[in-house]
Amino acid sequence: MTRPGSPLFPPLFRVGKLPFALCALTLIAGLAACSSAPPLFLSDGRPTVQVQCAASGDHDSCTQQARARCDGAGFDAVAHSSDGDTYTLVFACRKPK
Repeated sequence: MTRPGSPLFPPLFRVGKLPFALCALTLIAGLAACSSAPPLFLSDGRPTVQVQCAASGDHDSCTQQARARCDGAGFDAVAHSSDGDTYTLVFACRKPK
């Protein structure tokens, strides 16, 4: 179905341009994924953790998950949000005393 003399693949898929196109698409996908993720570390160096639970009720499941992850050291809530039936809590464990 190609005309004689026309390339089999469009110019984007030629060998010389393929690595550039793949790098550009990878970069765009990576930046899009990073925009909605919680921060990895707080300014004091503590890592953050994200947990999810049911949005209905008092969000006790998220609090229990945070306490369990912090092994009794306590935690500081960094961010929280609700999206439909899901409540998301981002927290950082306190440093043991």
